[in-house]
Amino acid sequence: MSSTSVPMSRLSDEAILARPSVSLWTDAWYRLIRNKAAVMGMVIVIIFVLVAALAPWIAPHDPLKINDGKGYLPPPWMPIEMSVTGKAGDPRFFLGTDSIGRDVLSRVLYGARVSIVVAFVPTAIIVIVGVIIGLAAGYAGGRVDNFLMRITDVVWGFPDLLFYVVVMIALRDTPIGDFANGLLLLFGALAVVSWVGIARVVRGQTLSLKEKEFVEAARSIGTSDLQIMARHILPNTLSPIIVMTAFRIPGMIITEAVLGYLGLGLRPGTDPREFFVASWGGLMLQGQSALNAQPWLLLSPAICVALVVMGFTFLGDGLRDALDPRMRGTS
Repeated sequence: MSSTSVPMSRLSDEAILARPSVSLWTDAWYRLIRNKAAVMGMVIVIIFVLVAALAPWIAPHDPLKINDGKGYLPPPWMPIEMSVTGKAGDPRFFLGTDSIGRDVLSRVLYGARVSIVVAFVPTAIIVIVGVIIGLAAGYAGGRVDNFLMRITDVVWGFPDLLFYVVVMIALRDTPIGDFANGLLLLFGALAVVSWVGIARVVRGQTLSLKEKEFVEAARSIGTSDLQIMARHILPNTLSPIIVMTAFRIPGMIITEAVLGYLGLGLRPGTDPREFFVASWGGLMLQGQSALNAQPWLLLSPAICVALVVMGFTFLGDGLRDALDPRMRGTS
């Protein structure tokens, strides 16, 4: 071996030092888009968001219009010998019609609006409340921490689904239950007991971060407590918050579908100009009683719920891996 040869370890060290540095978020994004399952989940989510936003333009029919009053019609691609009603499908209605002749496909497309809004709005409330309480408890400590955590323990003790059912039944016929077809009540029921998980995680992160040197340095130069929490502690807790949010969203969608299936979800709309005309949970409730006559009334919203939940779950898995500091530089 030549005396001028360079050890391989030195070459590898120089190669690492020569690589351009990237931020944590840029590195996380690169690792996220290299995760095929996460990209597939992202595409599914984007498709459903577009369907929800463009439903009035892509729906083939008015979701509330009674077409000819023929009752249940099977999809046109289903052989007539497989039709329980003995009727042939109409090419105008790709997924058939319901009991009074409304187009199933149009109602499913409009139903995406409820699930997408329920996915994001209550989750945003949950994250905001959980972050504020977690930051305040972890940073203040002492009596404030003890008081807020006791409240968290009390809320944690409520069975989630039972609480949703009780609230929806008790307040359904009140003014708050009538507002926007029950949308405000649904948001409140979903958000009021679901913030405790995020609050606990943020509190734990805050307890460990507030003793770090950069926080002590900020405190020593007179930075206010609110500025320290907003500029120094909160940005360093975003990774677990984002991951928990991505996994919380599928739970919100499933809960809304379950409540709709139990007849406790949003009231059906009566005007096609309303933003919320039908929900997937409500469609599954209608389809359950017509499973033999028109199975696609149940199957199509159930498949949509499964797809959008799968999309958010895959995206959440990808975000968890991308934001895990132990995975940094390994892919």
